[in-house]
Amino acid sequence: MSPALPMTKYHQIYLVLREQLHEGRFSQGVPGELALMQQFGVARVTVRRALEQLAAEGLISREPGRGTRALDLGASKAVTHGEGGQRAQLTGLLENLVSMGLKTSVRVLDVEVVMASVNVADALQLKVGDLVQKAVRVRSTREGPLSHITTYVPADIARQFGRRELAKKPILVLLEESGVTVGRAHQTISARLADVQVAKHLDIAVGSALLAVRRLIYDDQDRPIQWLHGLYRPDRYEYQMQLSRVGSIDAKVWVSKELSAQFH
Repeated sequence: MSPALPMTKYHQIYLVLREQLHEGRFSQGVPGELALMQQFGVARVTVRRALEQLAAEGLISREPGRGTRALDLGASKAVTHGEGGQRAQLTGLLENLVSMGLKTSVRVLDVEVVMASVNVADALQLKVGDLVQKAVRVRSTREGPLSHITTYVPADIARQFGRRELAKKPILVLLEESGVTVGRAHQTISARLADVQVAKHLDIAVGSALLAVRRLIYDDQDRPIQWLHGLYRPDRYEYQMQLSRVGSIDAKVWVSKELSAQFH
Protein backbone atom coordinates (compact mmCIF):
# COMPACT_ATOMS: atom_id res chain seq x y z
CA MET A 1 0.00 0.00 0.00
CA SER A 2 1.10 3.58 -0.59
CA PRO A 3 2.38 5.22 2.64
CA ALA A 4 2.12 8.63 0.95
CA LEU A 5 -1.67 8.56 0.68
CA PRO A 6 -3.46 10.57 3.40
CA MET A 7 -5.66 7.65 4.52
CA THR A 8 -5.34 4.53 6.65
CA LYS A 9 -4.21 1.26 5.10
CA TYR A 10 -7.49 -0.49 5.83
CA HIS A 11 -9.39 2.28 4.02
CA GLN A 12 -7.10 1.99 0.99
CA ILE A 13 -7.81 -1.76 0.87
CA TYR A 14 -11.53 -1.14 1.35
CA LEU A 15 -11.62 1.29 -1.59
CA VAL A 16 -9.72 -1.06 -3.91
CA LEU A 17 -11.91 -4.06 -3.03
CA ARG A 18 -15.10 -2.01 -3.31
CA GLU A 19 -14.18 -0.98 -6.86
CA GLN A 20 -13.39 -4.58 -7.78
CA LEU A 21 -16.70 -5.77 -6.33
CA HIS A 22 -18.64 -3.24 -8.41
CA GLU A 23 -16.77 -4.49 -11.48
CA GLY A 24 -17.84 -8.08 -10.78
CA ARG A 25 -14.29 -9.29 -10.18
CA PHE A 26 -15.21 -11.76 -7.42
CA SER A 27 -18.06 -13.76 -8.93
CA GLN A 28 -16.22 -16.95 -7.91
CA GLY A 29 -15.63 -15.77 -4.35
CA VAL A 30 -13.71 -13.07 -2.51
CA PRO A 31 -10.09 -13.98 -1.59
CA GLY A 32 -9.60 -15.05 2.01
CA GLU A 33 -7.94 -13.00 4.70
CA LEU A 34 -4.56 -14.73 4.26
CA ALA A 35 -4.55 -14.14 0.50
CA LEU A 36 -5.45 -10.47 0.99
CA MET A 37 -2.74 -10.08 3.65
CA GLN A 38 -0.16 -11.35 1.15
CA GLN A 39 -1.60 -9.32 -1.70
CA PHE A 40 -1.54 -5.99 0.14
CA GLY A 41 1.36 -6.68 2.49
CA VAL A 42 -0.55 -5.84 5.66
CA ALA A 43 -1.56 -7.48 8.94
CA ARG A 44 -4.70 -9.59 9.39
CA VAL A 45 -6.39 -6.93 11.56
CA THR A 46 -6.08 -4.43 8.70
CA VAL A 47 -7.64 -6.80 6.16
CA ARG A 48 -10.36 -7.80 8.61
CA ARG A 49 -11.33 -4.17 9.22
CA ALA A 50 -11.64 -3.52 5.46
CA LEU A 51 -13.81 -6.61 5.03
CA GLU A 52 -15.99 -5.60 7.96
CA GLN A 53 -16.61 -2.25 6.30
CA LEU A 54 -17.61 -3.95 3.04
CA ALA A 55 -19.92 -6.31 4.91
CA ALA A 56 -21.52 -3.40 6.79
CA GLU A 57 -22.36 -1.80 3.45
CA GLY A 58 -23.98 -4.99 2.17
CA LEU A 59 -21.33 -5.62 -0.50
CA ILE A 60 -20.11 -8.97 0.83
CA SER A 61 -21.34 -11.77 3.07
CA ARG A 62 -19.00 -13.39 5.62
CA GLU A 63 -20.09 -16.74 7.04
CA PRO A 64 -17.98 -19.04 9.23
CA GLY A 65 -17.01 -22.16 7.32
CA ARG A 66 -18.28 -20.77 3.99
CA GLY A 67 -15.82 -17.96 3.45
CA THR A 68 -16.54 -14.54 1.98
CA ARG A 69 -18.71 -14.05 -1.07
CA ALA A 70 -19.79 -11.05 -3.07
CA LEU A 71 -23.46 -10.15 -2.93
CA ASP A 72 -25.39 -9.55 -6.15
CA LEU A 73 -24.97 -5.87 -6.99
CA GLY A 74 -26.92 -6.08 -10.25
CA ALA A 75 -25.76 -4.90 -13.64
CA SER A 76 -23.38 -1.99 -13.80
CA LYS A 77 -25.03 1.37 -13.88
CA ALA A 78 -21.96 3.04 -15.28
CA VAL A 79 -22.89 2.30 -18.89
CA THR A 80 -25.58 4.34 -20.59
CA HIS A 81 -27.00 3.30 -23.93
CA GLY A 82 -27.97 6.82 -24.87
CA GLU A 83 -28.60 8.08 -28.36
CA GLY A 84 -26.84 11.37 -27.77
CA GLY A 85 -23.37 12.44 -28.76
CA GLN A 86 -22.15 14.74 -31.48
CA ARG A 87 -20.48 12.96 -34.37
CA ALA A 88 -18.16 15.85 -35.09
CA GLN A 89 -16.70 15.47 -31.61
CA LEU A 90 -16.59 11.69 -31.93
CA THR A 91 -14.58 11.90 -35.14
CA GLY A 92 -11.93 14.00 -33.44
CA LEU A 93 -11.87 11.71 -30.42
CA LEU A 94 -11.42 8.51 -32.42
CA GLU A 95 -8.80 10.07 -34.65
CA ASN A 96 -6.95 11.19 -31.55
CA LEU A 97 -7.12 7.71 -30.03
CA VAL A 98 -5.71 6.11 -33.16
CA SER A 99 -2.98 8.75 -33.31
CA MET A 100 -2.04 8.03 -29.69
CA GLY A 101 -1.96 4.33 -30.47
CA LEU A 102 0.48 4.90 -33.31
CA LYS A 103 2.76 7.10 -31.20
CA THR A 104 3.10 4.78 -28.22
CA SER A 105 4.30 1.22 -27.76
CA VAL A 106 2.06 -1.58 -26.51
CA ARG A 107 2.63 -4.82 -24.62
CA VAL A 108 -0.09 -7.44 -24.83
CA LEU A 109 -0.53 -9.11 -21.45
CA ASP A 110 -3.35 -11.49 -22.29
CA VAL A 111 -5.86 -12.30 -25.03
CA GLU A 112 -8.55 -14.93 -24.54
CA VAL A 113 -12.10 -15.76 -25.51
CA VAL A 114 -14.30 -15.77 -22.42
CA MET A 115 -17.98 -15.92 -21.57
CA ALA A 116 -19.56 -12.52 -21.09
CA SER A 117 -20.28 -11.60 -17.48
CA VAL A 118 -23.43 -9.72 -16.50
CA ASN A 119 -21.72 -6.35 -16.85
CA VAL A 120 -20.03 -7.15 -20.17
CA ALA A 121 -23.21 -8.63 -21.63
CA ASP A 122 -25.19 -5.58 -20.53
CA ALA A 123 -22.72 -3.19 -22.13
CA LEU A 124 -22.39 -5.07 -25.44
CA GLN A 125 -26.10 -5.98 -25.56
CA LEU A 126 -25.34 -9.71 -25.51
CA LYS A 127 -26.62 -12.61 -23.46
CA VAL A 128 -24.76 -13.62 -20.33
CA GLY A 129 -22.40 -16.40 -21.37
CA ASP A 130 -22.01 -15.27 -24.99
CA LEU A 131 -18.40 -15.39 -26.18
CA VAL A 132 -16.30 -12.24 -26.23
CA GLN A 133 -12.63 -11.54 -26.79
CA LYS A 134 -10.98 -10.08 -23.70
CA ALA A 135 -7.64 -8.37 -24.33
CA VAL A 136 -5.41 -6.77 -21.70
CA ARG A 137 -2.63 -4.44 -22.80
CA VAL A 138 -0.21 -1.91 -21.32
CA ARG A 139 0.62 1.13 -23.43
CA SER A 140 3.84 3.08 -22.82
CA THR A 141 5.68 6.24 -23.85
CA ARG A 142 9.41 6.83 -23.69
CA GLU A 143 9.00 7.81 -20.02
CA GLY A 144 7.45 4.44 -19.14
CA PRO A 145 4.02 2.81 -18.75
CA LEU A 146 1.09 5.09 -19.49
CA SER A 147 -2.09 3.01 -19.36
CA HIS A 148 -3.57 -0.39 -18.54
CA ILE A 149 -6.31 -1.20 -21.05
CA THR A 150 -8.86 -4.01 -21.00
CA THR A 151 -11.17 -4.40 -24.01
CA TYR A 152 -14.14 -6.64 -24.69
CA VAL A 153 -15.22 -7.32 -28.29
CA PRO A 154 -17.95 -9.75 -29.46
CA ALA A 155 -16.24 -12.95 -30.59
CA ASP A 156 -17.78 -12.90 -34.07
CA ILE A 157 -16.09 -9.55 -34.73
CA ALA A 158 -12.77 -10.30 -33.01
CA ARG A 159 -12.10 -13.62 -34.73
CA GLN A 160 -10.01 -11.87 -37.41
CA PHE A 161 -7.39 -10.53 -35.01
CA GLY A 162 -5.51 -11.83 -31.98
CA ARG A 163 -2.40 -11.26 -29.88
CA ARG A 164 -0.04 -10.64 -32.80
CA GLU A 165 -2.30 -8.08 -34.48
CA LEU A 166 -3.11 -6.32 -31.20
CA ALA A 167 0.60 -5.88 -30.55
CA LYS A 168 1.05 -4.08 -33.87
CA LYS A 169 -2.03 -1.91 -34.43
CA PRO A 170 -4.61 0.09 -32.44
CA ILE A 171 -7.78 -1.92 -31.93
CA LEU A 172 -9.90 0.68 -33.75
CA VAL A 173 -7.79 0.12 -36.85
CA LEU A 174 -8.22 -3.65 -36.50
CA LEU A 175 -11.98 -3.24 -36.20
CA GLU A 176 -12.09 -1.18 -39.38
CA GLU A 177 -9.92 -3.75 -41.17
CA SER A 178 -12.40 -6.42 -40.04
CA GLY A 179 -15.13 -4.67 -41.99
CA VAL A 180 -16.64 -2.67 -39.12
CA THR A 181 -17.62 0.94 -39.72
CA VAL A 182 -17.24 2.82 -36.45
CA GLY A 183 -20.19 5.03 -35.63
CA ARG A 184 -20.54 6.70 -32.24
CA ALA A 185 -19.11 6.27 -28.76
CA HIS A 186 -20.20 6.88 -25.19
CA GLN A 187 -17.46 7.66 -22.70
CA THR A 188 -17.28 8.26 -18.97
CA ILE A 189 -14.26 9.50 -17.04
CA SER A 190 -13.80 9.03 -13.32
CA ALA A 191 -11.09 8.11 -10.81
CA ARG A 192 -9.94 4.80 -9.38
CA LEU A 193 -7.29 3.39 -7.08
CA ALA A 194 -4.68 1.01 -8.44
CA ASP A 195 -4.96 -2.60 -7.31
CA VAL A 196 -2.00 -4.95 -7.03
CA GLN A 197 -1.97 -6.14 -10.65
CA VAL A 198 -2.46 -2.72 -12.23
CA ALA A 199 0.08 -1.11 -9.89
CA LYS A 200 2.70 -3.65 -10.94
CA HIS A 201 2.20 -3.03 -14.64
CA LEU A 202 2.08 0.78 -14.34
CA ASP A 203 5.06 0.93 -11.95
CA ILE A 204 3.17 2.71 -9.17
CA ALA A 205 2.18 1.97 -5.56
CA VAL A 206 -0.97 0.02 -4.75
CA GLY A 207 -3.73 2.51 -3.95
CA SER A 208 -2.36 5.25 -6.22
CA ALA A 209 -4.97 7.41 -7.94
CA LEU A 210 -5.62 6.72 -11.62
CA LEU A 211 -7.74 8.31 -14.31
CA ALA A 212 -10.41 5.73 -15.19
CA VAL A 213 -12.03 5.76 -18.64
CA ARG A 214 -14.97 3.62 -19.73
CA ARG A 215 -15.65 3.79 -23.47
CA LEU A 216 -18.41 1.97 -25.35
CA ILE A 217 -18.04 2.12 -29.13
CA TYR A 218 -20.86 1.42 -31.60
CA ASP A 219 -20.78 0.68 -35.33
CA ASP A 220 -22.77 2.61 -37.92
CA GLN A 221 -25.74 0.30 -37.27
CA ASP A 222 -25.65 1.27 -33.57
CA ARG A 223 -24.44 -2.15 -32.45
CA PRO A 224 -21.97 -2.10 -29.53
CA ILE A 225 -18.68 -3.44 -30.84
CA GLN A 226 -16.15 -2.65 -28.11
CA TRP A 227 -16.23 -1.95 -24.38
CA LEU A 228 -13.01 -0.52 -23.02
CA HIS A 229 -11.78 -0.10 -19.46
CA GLY A 230 -8.76 2.20 -19.41
CA LEU A 231 -6.64 3.13 -16.39
CA TYR A 232 -4.19 5.98 -16.96
CA ARG A 233 -1.36 7.42 -14.89
CA PRO A 234 -2.35 11.07 -14.27
CA ASP A 235 1.29 12.18 -14.30
CA ARG A 236 1.63 10.98 -17.92
CA TYR A 237 -1.83 11.49 -19.35
CA GLU A 238 -4.35 14.31 -19.39
CA TYR A 239 -7.70 14.78 -21.08
CA GLN A 240 -8.52 18.21 -22.49
CA MET A 241 -11.84 19.71 -23.57
CA GLN A 242 -12.45 23.03 -25.28
CA LEU A 243 -15.72 24.57 -24.10
CA SER A 244 -17.98 27.22 -25.64
CA ARG A 245 -20.91 29.15 -24.20
CA VAL A 246 -24.26 28.69 -25.97
CA GLY A 247 -27.85 29.72 -25.27
CA SER A 248 -29.61 32.94 -24.35
CA ILE A 249 -28.10 35.40 -21.91
CA ASP A 250 -30.09 34.01 -18.95
CA ALA A 251 -29.53 30.33 -19.78
CA LYS A 252 -26.03 30.01 -21.17
CA VAL A 253 -24.40 26.60 -20.77
CA TRP A 254 -20.98 25.17 -21.49
CA VAL A 255 -20.76 22.64 -24.33
CA SER A 256 -17.80 20.64 -25.55
CA LYS A 257 -16.33 21.75 -28.84
CA GLU A 258 -13.30 19.50 -29.06
CA LEU A 259 -11.93 16.45 -27.27
CA SER A 260 -8.27 15.55 -27.09
CA ALA A 261 -5.94 13.39 -25.05
CA GLN A 262 -2.44 14.54 -24.19
CA PHE A 263 0.25 12.17 -22.98
CA HIS A 264 3.82 12.79 -21.93
